[in-house]
Amino acid sequence: MPARTPAALLLCLALAACARETSPEDEIRAVVAAAEEAAESRDASALFELIAPDYQDARGNAAEEIRRYVRGYLVTHQSIHLLMRVDEIEILASDLARLRATVGMLGREAGAESSWDLAGDVYEFDVTLALEGGEWLVTRADWRRGLAN
Repeated sequence: MPARTPAALLLCLALAACARETSPEDEIRAVVAAAEEAAESRDASALFELIAPDYQDARGNAAEEIRRYVRGYLVTHQSIHLLMRVDEIEILASDLARLRATVGMLGREAGAESSWDLAGDVYEFDVTLALEGGEWLVTRADWRRGLAN
């Protein structure tokens, strides 16, 4: 996986886990907020819990590869700040949804606490979530560099 794979993947991995008290769209929006918080607080455990066991993406990554990437990203980036915009939530079935989002990321690498060297990127994500055991889990995430609109 490329070294510059987006930090926002962390966010997409955190798109899950809400009680069925509200509409699926409301649940997914709540998960997005929780995902952003988990990524910014660098909570690998919370992020790992959101990856479906059968996760698969177009780059050939399965759940374990994504977990390794997340772990490595959190080690190398001691500071992560995200700005998330949900572009579309499409409920495909009662237990399946698609989320399109634009994510702006700003990070600082380990050892650069006093440096002005920051990494900033914008990515567009297309994420598929499945409701498994009462929690929304990420089953697929595809991303590409984007431009903020």
